Amino acid sequence: MRPPSDNAPHAPATGLREQAETLAEALPPLVAEAEHVARTVAQGLHGRRRAGTGETFWQYRRFREGDTASSVDWRHSARTRHLYVREKEWEAAESVWIWRDGSASMDYASDFAPCRKRDRATVLALALSSLLVQGGENIAPLGSGAQPSTGRTAFHRMAHAMLDRREDTALESLPPPQHLPRYAQIVLIGDFLSPAEEIAARIRSYASEGIKGHLIQVLDPAEEDLPFSGRTEFEGIEEETRLMVGRAESLRSAYHKRLATHRSHIEEAVQRLNFTFATHRTDRPPHHALLALYGALSGALDAVQPPRAGG
Repeated sequence: MRPPSDNAPHAPATGLREQAETLAEALPPLVAEAEHVARTVAQGLHGRRRAGTGETFWQYRRFREGDTASSVDWRHSARTRHLYVREKEWEAAESVWIWRDGSASMDYASDFAPCRKRDRATVLALALSSLLVQGGENIAPLGSGAQPSTGRTAFHRMAHAMLDRREDTALESLPPPQHLPRYAQIVLIGDFLSPAEEIAARIRSYASEGIKGHLIQVLDPAEEDLPFSGRTEFEGIEEETRLMVGRAESLRSAYHKRLATHRSHIEEAVQRLNFTFATHRTDRPPHHALLALYGALSGALDAVQPPRAGG
């Protein structure tokens, strides 16, 4: 399916909803698997319902970097020495923004794995989305420009983002920098094999705005165990590099130490910023990873209760 041109006029809301549903149906195995995983995990969870949010006025707040000129309330700002934005209810409410790594390295699947890393990350992202909308949470795909919403439309919008190949062509291994509303939570799912300092810097940019978040590192079992032996050629996925090794097993110990060090640096960074970090292998069922993630996310959401207007 060819994505619509960036120069095409914006479709009405009903058209976007239909397009999202069509794209969600374009990859039924992953969507069906995600909803099956979500149903399995939901059996052991209590429902979480939240009051609906909309476009009603919530409160004024100071203008921040990343806000557009059109969001400024010029009449109210004229009474003061500062610029103010009319914050809408959805911006002040709790919201969850989900990102799945779309870079080339996520297409990897060894003979020891049942699926690509990209497919497992997609299942986790969509299964989490399903659980969250069942609980009445507001969700949005990070980097899409979409506003948080709930219900099946929100789930289809998330599927749309997972299936839209235009976002993947940038080969970005890190989540995009984005100004997010207060009380937001972010969920980042990828292999996180970029330099640890780059990962920490990106997470720090979110944390500096008071955002809390959760990282899941999805790896192929071969990337964790390095089970190869004998003469082996290693080929880069995102870089044009090749390495021929006479005895691959001789690298195993040093490789394990380097991977452990890399993870340790990520864990230290996220802990300092009040984020969480977990790992998942594609040769293991996704249910346990989803349950742990949903539990951590639910606890974080319950810990933040934004004030109601006039409260």
